[in-house]
Amino acid sequence: MRRSAVAAIAVVSSASLLLAGCSKADDGGSDNKGNAKANAATTGVVNASDKKGGTVTYAMADAPESFDPGNTYYAFIYNFSRLYARPLTTFKPAPGEKGNELVPDLAEGMGVPSDGGKTWTYKIRKGVKYSDGTPVTAKDVKYAVERSNFARDVISLGPNYFQQLLDDPAKYKGPYKDKSEKGLASIQTPDDHTIVFKLNKPFADFDYLVSAPQTAPVPRAKDKGVDYTKSIVSSGSYKFETYQDGKQVTLVRNEHWDAKTDPLRKQYPDKIVLNLKVNQATIDKDLLAGDIVADLAGRGVDTQTQAQILAKADLKANTDNALGGRLVYTAINSKVKPFDNVECRKAVQYAIDKVSVQTAMGGPIRGDIASTVLPTDIPGYQKFDTYATPDNKGDVAKAKEHLKACGQEKISTFISARSDRQSEVDAATAVVQALKKAGIDAKIKQYPSSKYFSDYAGVPSFTKKENIGLIMMQWGADWPTGYGYLQQIVHGKAIGQSGNTNLSELNDPAINKLLDDAIANTDENARNAAYAEIDKKVMDQAVIVPLSYFKVLLYRSPQGTNMVSTAAFSGQYDYLNIGTTKK
Repeated sequence: MRRSAVAAIAVVSSASLLLAGCSKADDGGSDNKGNAKANAATTGVVNASDKKGGTVTYAMADAPESFDPGNTYYAFIYNFSRLYARPLTTFKPAPGEKGNELVPDLAEGMGVPSDGGKTWTYKIRKGVKYSDGTPVTAKDVKYAVERSNFARDVISLGPNYFQQLLDDPAKYKGPYKDKSEKGLASIQTPDDHTIVFKLNKPFADFDYLVSAPQTAPVPRAKDKGVDYTKSIVSSGSYKFETYQDGKQVTLVRNEHWDAKTDPLRKQYPDKIVLNLKVNQATIDKDLLAGDIVADLAGRGVDTQTQAQILAKADLKANTDNALGGRLVYTAINSKVKPFDNVECRKAVQYAIDKVSVQTAMGGPIRGDIASTVLPTDIPGYQKFDTYATPDNKGDVAKAKEHLKACGQEKISTFISARSDRQSEVDAATAVVQALKKAGIDAKIKQYPSSKYFSDYAGVPSFTKKENIGLIMMQWGADWPTGYGYLQQIVHGKAIGQSGNTNLSELNDPAINKLLDDAIANTDENARNAAYAEIDKKVMDQAVIVPLSYFKVLLYRSPQGTNMVSTAAFSGQYDYLNIGTTKK
């Protein structure tokens, strides 16, 4: 997910965590500096504690596009929203690759497939209540999926998998236009605790798909469309106490949450505060001072802070540097002239100096130079380099050769980047400098993360109008398979008129068919082989310039307890059970 993604049931007790080789926090309030170790949260749980109380504070440089679990596609909100919105399945709160393990959440168990994988049945846990005390039902899950996938004129920011997969989507215009309130016939709720999904084809990853917050229940009577983000009814362990748009949100314990219905959540802190639109330098300063537990967006510290931390052993000991199934890349918009010509796209591929981009982003600690669409830690990855250049520093002569084959001597275009992500702006600047040497003049247009996909880079009509031929992007898997990574960025059916993530607008019938056939195949090895083939075909189309296999450098507050850096959410800390030693 862009944004990243979005794993046997974990009981986060101090005893079990110690057995797993984790460091133990002093419940009396020690900052535990003596036990700190770099990358400790990627292999174990740091500061394991069952201490309750206190306030856990987060911050981020912008504001999320939405807190609505059905109207978001950023990994950090997939992660954070589980505190107040329970999807059918989720990922185990565990470090590193162990965090990719899928477990039941609102559902009692994993889905039961039938009809060759075209029908999936889930049982909803009994006794789960919303924050207003009313019971959660299967009909609420059905409604949540319908509103998030079929009312795209109102709620457009999440993925559209269900729209593509359910058996009768063409006949349905969404719950806001459905006066009968019957909804989709392909989602059935024979009783309050059973939900059945009827698909138009077998789908091997369906248990992964329902881990998306789009399956978190929403009561029809409380839905306010796009404004639901301001008055969300919680099904998780915390509920909204206050919501100040663009400033701050505060969560407090949901008094109707029952641990007997939830083996995952522990409800440790009294309160969870998220401060929004905080300067990144201030976030880093507050992290080092212990005033916040983590940067919620999980972007890592900025370049200046990185140098400061790496220079001091005691600070470096509180860092985690991990892969998370993510790629930093430049998408080439195949619908913006002259990039509708593959030769012009190949010119860009050869022109970019990937070493200068890596340096601009903070050096090798922020990721190895990439040559494939699939990251190295996603099944199906195979090493190859279609557009190899000497020492990865670009090849101006080859770039000009392809520019000539495209019928161009010079190109003028724009490249977009997120204004609140300095490393992305710096990377775009390095791309611009390299392209200029080959005769491609690209000027940077900056837009905020909160609107990047809803109003700017993710709106095809806007990118065409503004001549944005190149788009800076960072992508993480929706779930840890080749399909969960590739589908939303290279399949033609993923192209949307707003909230679009197939930024190249690639719609290649051969690639589409390979993806469709792969996910219907019950042979995992065959699926992975297909994903490798898709990777090569996408690179042949030259619509994506892989820049780096992204690694984040996170600073872990010594006051935070139960800290794990999870691969399921692109190396971010798992927010489900973080507590604090601060009184």
